Amino acid sequence: MRRAIIMVQDLVMVLIAVALSLTLSQSRLSFDAFSSGGLVCWAVIVLTAHLLFRASGLYSTVWRFASTPDFFNILKGCGSLTVVLYLAAVTFRSFYQPVAGLNERQFIVFFLVSFTIISAPRLYYRFLRDGASWRILRRAASDPSIKQALFIGRLSEADVIVRFTRTSAPAEYAIAGIMATESDAPLGTQIQGVPVVALRPRLVEVLEEYVKGTENLDLLIFGNGVEREIEDYAELVRVARHSGIAVVQFSGLSELGQGGKLVLDAVEMETIMRRSAVATDTTRIGAFVGGKRVLVTGGAGSIGRILVKRSLELGAEAVLVADNSEFGIFQLDQLIDEKDRERLTSRIVDVTDKPRMMRLVSEFKPAIVFHAAALKHVPLLEENWEAAIETNVFGTLACAEVAAECGVPQFLLISSDKAVDPTSVLGVTKRAAEQIVSSLHENRSAPSLFHAGGLNGHHAGVSAVHRPGTKFIAVRFGNVFGSNGSVATIFQAQIEAGGPVTITDRRMTRYFMTVAEAVDLVIMSAADAEQRQGNDDYAIYMLDMGKPVPILEVAETMIRMAGKSPYTDIPIRFTGIRPGEKLHEALHGENEEVVKLDTAKIFGLRSDVVEWPRIEAALPALVAAMHDRDKAAALAILAGLYRTEESTGGAPEQTVPKTAGQIG
Repeated sequence: MRRAIIMVQDLVMVLIAVALSLTLSQSRLSFDAFSSGGLVCWAVIVLTAHLLFRASGLYSTVWRFASTPDFFNILKGCGSLTVVLYLAAVTFRSFYQPVAGLNERQFIVFFLVSFTIISAPRLYYRFLRDGASWRILRRAASDPSIKQALFIGRLSEADVIVRFTRTSAPAEYAIAGIMATESDAPLGTQIQGVPVVALRPRLVEVLEEYVKGTENLDLLIFGNGVEREIEDYAELVRVARHSGIAVVQFSGLSELGQGGKLVLDAVEMETIMRRSAVATDTTRIGAFVGGKRVLVTGGAGSIGRILVKRSLELGAEAVLVADNSEFGIFQLDQLIDEKDRERLTSRIVDVTDKPRMMRLVSEFKPAIVFHAAALKHVPLLEENWEAAIETNVFGTLACAEVAAECGVPQFLLISSDKAVDPTSVLGVTKRAAEQIVSSLHENRSAPSLFHAGGLNGHHAGVSAVHRPGTKFIAVRFGNVFGSNGSVATIFQAQIEAGGPVTITDRRMTRYFMTVAEAVDLVIMSAADAEQRQGNDDYAIYMLDMGKPVPILEVAETMIRMAGKSPYTDIPIRFTGIRPGEKLHEALHGENEEVVKLDTAKIFGLRSDVVEWPRIEAALPALVAAMHDRDKAAALAILAGLYRTEESTGGAPEQTVPKTAGQIG
């Protein structure tokens, strides 16, 4: 319908051009324009114009994409029509009857008028859309220090930024155009003299036209939170970076003495590969963490350090980091603001060292323990299975016991989607850790079973000490984008090295979540669990990870973000699935019931819980298998803790990981 309207408009313009050409050239035709013969003449002109315009490709694109080739098509169409009409007039005049007042001058005027009035609406529409390009092209050569920028975001933020850039001295940025995320914004209007040049959902097309049409665009500024509002966020970043345009995100204004400065943050890869996130309930998690003492095990790791930083930001009274990596703790210290360092304490300690953990917790007296310490590299743990069991199972047990014996109000285990129907050492150890926490959750007064850990037979002896009251929960989620050892960090290093990017299988998918969102939802889970009692209580929480993302898509996107082309500039090589890996992960098993909560992006899980006596019986046998270096036996014992059995407690054969007999 839109194209038909454009066609009719062009034909009307042709008729107007005929009338104007005759009027401007002061021609006096010898026949009546409104007679039957005259009307036939108009109809022939209209039909001829339509056929020639179509043949010239004038309607192969629509106005919003009008560019130089389209105006050449108009030139070609109008020129052809002028020549055809002139030849028709000469033929009619020569063979039928002379027509007074008709000569070559009228046809020249007709060509100029028709080209002008048919081009004008397209040019005006393009100007309304892309008016900023004129500003960009007019950038003064005497001002190369001022960066020309396009802003993509809400009009309210655009108003603030434009006003600030106009009044700041010295000027650093000049906003040349605004691409509004509101679909109902007034296209073509101006804010502080800067035009609104694009609306959703046409942002990508407009940006592509800009980068083709000018080399004077330096910066693309996204508004705060835009990545959660528009679907084309990653594509916009790709287009800009591929064209050498810097990409930043506006997060506010900072006052520096008498002046000020725009706070523009770098757009990181974890933001580009974003999920559909929801606004964090900062008030709720702030009320939960604020004023409390928080212990984070594995606090120097990728998730742990954000838990530490976030707890400090939310007003925790003090935060204690327990980690066995000296360098990791050093790096964490560099990330913390000077004003927060007084509330941060770090200790180099192994979580399996129960006496030291007991001493730390007794002295620090935390209100919550975030247990993020774990080994989590799937192929590596297939060979180092003893270390995986020691850290992921007995480390969790030791920390949970310490929390119970010291009366810590809450203990939260960071779990993994690898624990669902596990096929790897990592999966069975994380599932066993979940079962320990779930069993303790069901029996708040469970005894502390083992003394200090180790592989030399020290997991023995039962303590009769009871410390009721600790609430134990686990939070299960998938991959955190950009965490240590994640595909994102591996791909980034491979891209910087020039490739190849290695992928195990082109069909492989994974769930992804940004570190910031994962941490906030973990804290939200803890806040939710604090309020629940009885049948409404959950031992395991599951985070909504959205839809699984193909790993191949992640690799291709990251290569494009680096301004390169997949397969051409950076090769992609498929290496085959490694031991313990799955093609597709799941966030819950078939035997688990997912319960929707009133908190967005968080679910409760009702899962089989192993009775504490079964765990009590399995752990010494697990120690013995580790002592004998019998991997198959150790994994079979862990598989026996996978889910409850209505019979004698034996594990079903299918729950034994497929890798149990492959390595070791």
